Amino acid sequence: MNLLITGAWQSAKENIGKIEQMGHVVSFCQYEKDELPCEYEWVEGVICNGLFLYHPIERFSNLKYIQLTSAGFDRVPMEYVKEHDIEIHNARGVYSIPMAEFAVSGVLQLYKQASYFRENQKLHRWEKHRGLKELYGKTVCIVGCGSVGTECAKRFQAFGCNVIGIATSEREQLYFDEVKAADTLDEVLVRADVVVLTVPLAEDTWHMIDEERFEKIKNGAILVNIARGAIVDGNALEKALDGRLGGAVLDVFEEEPLSADSPLWNKGNVIITSHNSFVGEGNQERLCHTIFSNME
Repeated sequence: MNLLITGAWQSAKENIGKIEQMGHVVSFCQYEKDELPCEYEWVEGVICNGLFLYHPIERFSNLKYIQLTSAGFDRVPMEYVKEHDIEIHNARGVYSIPMAEFAVSGVLQLYKQASYFRENQKLHRWEKHRGLKELYGKTVCIVGCGSVGTECAKRFQAFGCNVIGIATSEREQLYFDEVKAADTLDEVLVRADVVVLTVPLAEDTWHMIDEERFEKIKNGAILVNIARGAIVDGNALEKALDGRLGGAVLDVFEEEPLSADSPLWNKGNVIITSHNSFVGEGNQERLCHTIFSNME
């Protein structure tokens, strides 16, 4: 297979020799925005992330195989892929562990008033805080029961939480106390102390958490978004943070980077990170295993 590999795979260069030994011919492009080092029609397979945001997929007339370095498919014209029977793989499971750890860490930081104690440490001030909360016994709603959602469930359950998953249909699933159908989300939001979003962005998940749903969410609940920013209505979120929500852990936003003048930066009950929850030292090993397993 004539294979175009981009720098989205950080370990690409050290693995090109192994791929060539498998019988593939490789062309490498560090930056996906750049002009390609080969003709479009030469390419039969790609290992990439956002390549088709800069190079129309229609130009790859002989494309048969796509391996993404991301877990989401939202940067790929999936309708075209299906119509042309192109084999496609994502990086399912590669980033799930660090993302799940991030979700738990964010909630714990809010529950344990980490920013309060950090500020006291800077000021060399010895002062107790009597408002700390426990994760134990809390109800956690995880919207999306895929790889990331399952790793989140595993960790929250270990803290003694009651974990309810929201999926396409009701079923039994390891690490979840219950998995309920998507049409029951409103009923679960009323009960949940923590709501974790791990669903992919699609037509039916765009602004899934809107003003109407924020009005139903349990008073004092924590919202964690490690999925895609557009799953949450940003304007409704800002209002909810001044009302029903106890806080939010936000790694993703509708527009990235988050504007410097966004009111979210100044909210004391919000943890903001720069689309960084997926980072972990085990990612490249897991990604290499996924890529080679799929190619084999």
